[in-house]
Amino acid sequence: MTQKNEGVIPGDPLSSFGLQGFVEAFRAGTVTSEQVTRAYLARIEALDGKLGAFQHVAAESALATARAMDALRQAGTWLGPLMGVPIAIKDVCIIDGMPGPKVGSRMDLPPAAGEAEGPFIQALRRAGCVFLGQTKAVELCLGIAGVSSPLGTPWNPYELDQQHIPGGSSSGSAVATAAGLCAFSIGSDTGGSVRVPAAYNGLFGLKTSWGLWPLEGVFPLEPNTDTLGLLTRTAGDAILVHETIAVALSGSQHPPRIPSPELDRLRLGIPDDLFLDDLSAPVQEAFSSVLALLRERGVRFDSVAVPEAREREGYFPIAIPAAIIATLGEENFERQKNLMDPIIRKRVETGLGFKAHVALAAEARRQRSIAAVRERFEGFDAWISPTTVSAAPALSEFDDPDNAMALALGMSRNTQPGNYLEFCAVSLPIPQPAGQLPLGLQLMAPARHEDHLLAVSRALEDVLGRQLPPQL
Repeated sequence: MTQKNEGVIPGDPLSSFGLQGFVEAFRAGTVTSEQVTRAYLARIEALDGKLGAFQHVAAESALATARAMDALRQAGTWLGPLMGVPIAIKDVCIIDGMPGPKVGSRMDLPPAAGEAEGPFIQALRRAGCVFLGQTKAVELCLGIAGVSSPLGTPWNPYELDQQHIPGGSSSGSAVATAAGLCAFSIGSDTGGSVRVPAAYNGLFGLKTSWGLWPLEGVFPLEPNTDTLGLLTRTAGDAILVHETIAVALSGSQHPPRIPSPELDRLRLGIPDDLFLDDLSAPVQEAFSSVLALLRERGVRFDSVAVPEAREREGYFPIAIPAAIIATLGEENFERQKNLMDPIIRKRVETGLGFKAHVALAAEARRQRSIAAVRERFEGFDAWISPTTVSAAPALSEFDDPDNAMALALGMSRNTQPGNYLEFCAVSLPIPQPAGQLPLGLQLMAPARHEDHLLAVSRALEDVLGRQLPPQL
């Protein structure tokens, strides 16, 4: 463990042995949860003034929980692999002892998340996680870029001289994990809000299937497509966390872990509709290099047509504004809209003019497409695409509202279909050299196939390697 000295920032306490290494060291008693928690809190204090990842830091309660986990371990109690692990949680969840979720807004929000902690947060408590605090979200989670004026835009840690966007709306969670301010973080994903920040911050991001992780106690964006997800350093970390949460939620043993498949037995689909259009030169080159490398290792690729993916262009501009107005209430929105980010306010206002039958027809069409597309996964281990069309743009590119909207549409183009069509999906890094911004590779699979998708992800990660952490 790196000790805090005057003027010295402690190193990331998990950088040397990773999450699995911490589990083994903690269980053996060679490292304590309090040591690791103090190191993370010191890093937050030293770095987050610049990065702006956290909305609320719960230092006292985090240390109290860490000491409790250490005492339980010393007494012979083992809660599982996440016992004593310090994590950060997107500010959309009710968490006892912390401020009610602000969801990136200065408005007085209605109690749309309910009045008490939901089963997902309670499952993390049962698993023994240490809650370091709440991370910033884009206002009302309506922003794939991570840009949000009311409570601030976190700073992408891969470029400290000029601010680049972090991706959103799980912006703070991604920055906190990438910068080594927590072991892993929780985000939410309605159209790419875990996968895009993962891609922009060199992380592994998991978007779970709709309904897999319960949303009670979570402030809604669009309930038909809202999902919870993870931001971790590696696919291996995500597997460990996913399995442990499954046990904590169900109270039963997780099925045996799926081994990493042999590469020469993998068949991946490349969607030829929408997903490969207008890629930037660096993304096109990186994606082509990945395909070539995997072909050399025996992976088979076939094109697959997904014309239904384009339906997301008509669905989300209707469903999300209408859902937000329903959550806030029209009178409440009109009374407080001057407090909102102006671009987000403009998007929400469109929800005032929609007719109910239009939204119902859009949802009915979505359900038909979900059933049709699921059959097309037959024979494929996953589908593969770039996560985003470019690396993270500079924040200054969002000064012009029209340019900001055009950039945002490109960021969510490859990720929104996963929510619209009810896939589970991940983004894993395409490792870039030091000094270059990260890029992401997306894998998609049918709903409730997380275990297989994560096993495929780990096999690809072993070939591609891991993204270097940012130099802070």
